Amino acid sequence: MALPVRRRRKTQFQRAADGSMTLLDHLRELRSRLFKAALGIVAGMVVGWFFSKPVLDLLEKPYCDATAPPGKTCGEFLAIDPTGPLALQVKVALIIGLIIGAPIWLYQLWAFIAPGLHRNERRWAYAFVILAAPLFALGAWLAYIMLPRALDFLLNFGGSHVSFTFELSKYIGFVTNLVLLFGVAFEFPLIVMLFNIAGIAPAKRLLGWWRPAILIFFAFSAIAIPTGDPFTMTVLALGLTALYFGAVLFAYINDKRRGRLHRAEFGDVGDDEISPLNYDTGDPVEAGEPITAIEPVAPARPLDRHYDDDAT
Repeated sequence: MALPVRRRRKTQFQRAADGSMTLLDHLRELRSRLFKAALGIVAGMVVGWFFSKPVLDLLEKPYCDATAPPGKTCGEFLAIDPTGPLALQVKVALIIGLIIGAPIWLYQLWAFIAPGLHRNERRWAYAFVILAAPLFALGAWLAYIMLPRALDFLLNFGGSHVSFTFELSKYIGFVTNLVLLFGVAFEFPLIVMLFNIAGIAPAKRLLGWWRPAILIFFAFSAIAIPTGDPFTMTVLALGLTALYFGAVLFAYINDKRRGRLHRAEFGDVGDDEISPLNYDTGDPVEAGEPITAIEPVAPARPLDRHYDDDAT
């Protein structure tokens, strides 16, 4: 006797990909993903609480080195609000929690979005995520390296008769804004690469834009840098310029790869040219016998209608 074959149930990913999930199913999945992402952030925040004090000391170090009087290890900070230090430590713990829990909440975000993407789009998304993390870390590290020079410029700008005492929360906010600015700005080449992959900006066009691009980088640095010192602005602009030319190199390699695939399929025909028709189809087809004329068809005769008048 043949055993009944049990049909394998579709996974949630397959149901979302083929459109068989209802609106309520999507909302339930979104709620579940958000809950799991929040749990990951809270768990990272708990771990970050124990590292918040060393991180605060690391952020305060540039100011301490610049303002420490002889015989002291650190300059003094000003706390206006009694709850300011505690709130600041909670804020730093939250930032650390976002970083530590990034694999969890990023995965939950990706698991919700990925079913709506094609296989090729998912492959490019993996590459962009892999590149985004080191680019942001590079920008944040460069900002921290430049921080002592920026503080030295700001502290010496007022002259010797001005005494500086920074408010703690504002100073930490200043440092985090500078780090975030550099980190987010260093994600710019990903946008250039995305335009090239979409076919909007080929490498030759990007290379022709290098002069206005450099001008935009310096203007952006002059406006966005909170310190206002020329050295930090120059470093950010030069970093963006180097990343731009790196994106142009990627675009050149991608265009070469796309050109090889295009030639393999269409030959040397350009994108804006009409492909020629191939009339050489092999051996000629011999003509058959000529078709004779159609004989006329006799018209149909009308039906004879016989009525029996005597029928009752």
